[in-house]
Amino acid sequence: MKIGLYFGSFNPIHTGHLIIANHVAYNTDLDKVWLVVSPHNPLKSSSSLLNEHHRFHLVEMAVEGEARLRASNIEFSLPRPSYTVDTLTYISEKFPTQEFAVIMGSDSFQNISRWKNYMHIVQNYPIYVYRRPGHDIEPMFGVKILDAPMLDISSTSIRQYVKDGKSIKYLVPDNVQQYILDNGYYK
Repeated sequence: MKIGLYFGSFNPIHTGHLIIANHVAYNTDLDKVWLVVSPHNPLKSSSSLLNEHHRFHLVEMAVEGEARLRASNIEFSLPRPSYTVDTLTYISEKFPTQEFAVIMGSDSFQNISRWKNYMHIVQNYPIYVYRRPGHDIEPMFGVKILDAPMLDISSTSIRQYVKDGKSIKYLVPDNVQQYILDNGYYK
C-alpha cells in the first residue's frame, strides 16, 4: 500500500486541508492519505497552538467515515520539535510493508532546503507538491506536481473569527465547528 503523509499543525483543520487530502487520495497513485498532526513544527511558533490531542481529535472528526483519509498522531511519541525526516524514518521502520510519500504545498517545498536532512527525504521518498498561489515551482528531485483545487482559507483566520465571535460555518466541517464552539477553543 502507498500512503501519502500530509503533515500539518491543523490548528484547526479546515475545508481547504480536506479538499487537498481528498483530491490527492483520489487523483494520484496513493492508496490512502494520513493527515499527520504535528505537535510542533520547528519552523513555526507554537504560542497559538491548541493542545495536540485536541487538534488530533478535530482531525479524527473531520475525516470520520472517509475510507481513504486517516488522522495520525504518530509524531506525538517522537522527540520534539518534530522533524519530517525523523518521522519518516520511524514510520518506515514501524510499517515496513508500506510505502510512504510526502504531500506538501509549493510554499513549503520552496523552503525544503531548510529542513533537517532534506536531501535524505527527496532521495528516498516520493514527494507530491500541490501548487499554491504565489509559490511557483520548478520540477526537481522527481517531485510530482499537482493542481489540486485551492480555497483561500487559513487556520489563522479561523482562529481569529472564533475569537471575534464570527461564524466559521463552511470553513470547517459542521461537527468540527460544533466541537470548537462547545469546548471554547480559540476564544
